[in-house]
Amino acid sequence: MEKVVAGIDIGGTNTRIGLVNSKGKVLVDSNIATDKYQDVNGYISTIYNSIEILAKNPDLPAVELIGIGIGAPNANYHTGKIEKAVNLPWQDVPLAETLGKYYPGMDIKVTNDANAVAIAEMVYGNAKNLRDFVVITLGTGLGSGIVSNGELIYGHDGLAGEVGHITAVPEGRHCNCGRCGCLETYVSATGIKRTVFELLATSTGDSQLRNASFNSLTSKDIHEAALNGDPVALDAFKITGEILGRALADVVAFTSPSAIFIFGGLAEAKDMISKPAKENMEKYLINCFKNKVEILPSALGNKDAGVIGGASLIWKNLKNIQ
Repeated sequence: MEKVVAGIDIGGTNTRIGLVNSKGKVLVDSNIATDKYQDVNGYISTIYNSIEILAKNPDLPAVELIGIGIGAPNANYHTGKIEKAVNLPWQDVPLAETLGKYYPGMDIKVTNDANAVAIAEMVYGNAKNLRDFVVITLGTGLGSGIVSNGELIYGHDGLAGEVGHITAVPEGRHCNCGRCGCLETYVSATGIKRTVFELLATSTGDSQLRNASFNSLTSKDIHEAALNGDPVALDAFKITGEILGRALADVVAFTSPSAIFIFGGLAEAKDMISKPAKENMEKYLINCFKNKVEILPSALGNKDAGVIGGASLIWKNLKNIQ
């Protein structure tokens, strides 16, 4: 009987659940609509039912569920709770405790979704042999996980590592957190869209993006336009990379990582964002850190990373014990 961990990736729109073996392979998975559930108890009950259905999948050999790991916005590793998440239907959820009622005695761990990806990178990705690194997740917002001396930094309250909410532009763009000028309002899928529309508003040149609406435009559209040489798209990536690079210089100054991994949908633009980010990071670094820190792509696929990340919360501890 193969031992498996349920990895759960909770997003504002969808929740993905998968059974993950010790090698980091997702054996089977399913999705549920997060935003369909205004009642959190009904949502957690659905998670339980989904795990049970997956475990009984006739295409799988017999499996033994040994733990559940969950990545979610504003999830606190210390308390097992989701705390004041702005992108979820519920604000404060004792997630580990409530799910634990369905699985008495089961090892259930919860952390921020970006932290989960950092752990997956450490256990199964390109950071296997690294002790000090940072993972930057470029999705709808900007998430981050900071690993120092082989351990994820949680801070005293379990909420450390919010690089997306350092101030990139004082008194800049409004952020969902209630502040202005946060890094994620410039460096994220949403941020680069805002940059595109600012550029379109202040120029009259041709651009294939000019007829797009804000809600319909995606970072993939901007990437494709940039590949076609669209000047607005190219400028948007240049600006985004420059702002990211300046912020990473600050991150290096207080964490001294050997590498920074860039992950997420926006990171699929590769050199379009990583090249200006690297150039500007080096430009703004103090001399003792120059030419020491690599900016690398993640080894994790976007589809499975969140599920593997959740499961890694359990597998990491078991591997350390073994």
